[in-house]
Amino acid sequence: MKFGGTSVAGIDRIRNVAQRVKAEVDRGNEVAVVVSAMAGVTNQLVDYADQAAKLYDLREYDVVVSSGEQVTAGLLAIILQDMGVAARSWLGWQIPLRTDAAHGNARIEAVEGAEIVRRFAEGQVAVVAGFQGIDVQGRITTLGRGGSDTSAVALAAGLAADRCDIYTDVDGIYTSDPRIVTHARKLEKITYEEMLELASLGAKVLQTRSVELAMKHGVRVRVLSSFENTPGTLVVDEEEIVEQAIVSGITYSRDEAKVTLNSVPDRPGVAARIFGPLADTAINVDMIVQNVSVGGETTGLTFTVRKSDLERAVKVLEGLRDDIGYAELIADPDVVKVSVIGVGMRSHAGVAQSMFRTLAEKGINIQVISTSEIKISVLIAEEYTELAVRSLHSAYGLDAD
Repeated sequence: MKFGGTSVAGIDRIRNVAQRVKAEVDRGNEVAVVVSAMAGVTNQLVDYADQAAKLYDLREYDVVVSSGEQVTAGLLAIILQDMGVAARSWLGWQIPLRTDAAHGNARIEAVEGAEIVRRFAEGQVAVVAGFQGIDVQGRITTLGRGGSDTSAVALAAGLAADRCDIYTDVDGIYTSDPRIVTHARKLEKITYEEMLELASLGAKVLQTRSVELAMKHGVRVRVLSSFENTPGTLVVDEEEIVEQAIVSGITYSRDEAKVTLNSVPDRPGVAARIFGPLADTAINVDMIVQNVSVGGETTGLTFTVRKSDLERAVKVLEGLRDDIGYAELIADPDVVKVSVIGVGMRSHAGVAQSMFRTLAEKGINIQVISTSEIKISVLIAEEYTELAVRSLHSAYGLDAD
């Protein structure tokens, strides 16, 4: 069981979490609980580190920002004990949860859960501080923002758990954002691949790395609400879903910006000379489209970057202008990426046609297209976000009855 920051935002909410944990124990289950820091605490700790020094040692930064989860774990263990439930708290280094040495954004290498399993046999609940581990030097590491989801899935894999329940402030995975699409339906099940696409394309319910880890180790994940007693959504292997829907969801990402380079000399190596320096500056490029001129001597190159990276990307490209020889650079932050996702696309034709026809009927111009086996993404003007998402949701028959 994993509980995020809003689920443990105060003592009353931690008591609510303890009641849910006790209910699982009373059903005869062996339970490990992973907790985040209380809502807002990690941001405050990051702010303290920023105030302390502009350039700080990331190893000490990890010591500071990991402390929020320690407090929550201790408080939940105290409350469980007060309810008569045998419980103890575990920090990342006590398990141990071993990571590489990339402080601030470490990756998990191994979970040694033998002692926790031994304590299960004694009837004890393990309350684990999420987001943290230990490197080969014995230093505390943190897993990056949203890392408690990753901690929970890794622990579930390490303990060979039957399931990993992620409790959050929503009651499952929906066919689209319910704030935009009032007829969005909650899904009973969704595949790892679909969830991975949703997570990477704008859906905030699960952290991308946690879904990757679940898929790799076959951990069944359930997303459900901390505040409502309703069935959640299971994230499972494709084989567990008997009949695949052609399209499972429509998502969008506002964190997109478009860059266009006009009249780029069309010769071998020019793309490498554009995208190499961007990669060297840690700027990730997503959608790419190239249009060669009629004469074949120049090309137009359009691609997207994260909105937060746009200013840096423009600066890098302006510095390359003489070397590359492009005529014009146009930056556009007012775009959004809308995506149609579904494993059923593999065996059904016409999904792209339906998308393009629906957008055309609404007068929405497509600027860039990218596809994968189970996804079609288009870039459109930001002002059409809600119209596009709602129209596509209806076009693919996803609206609730």
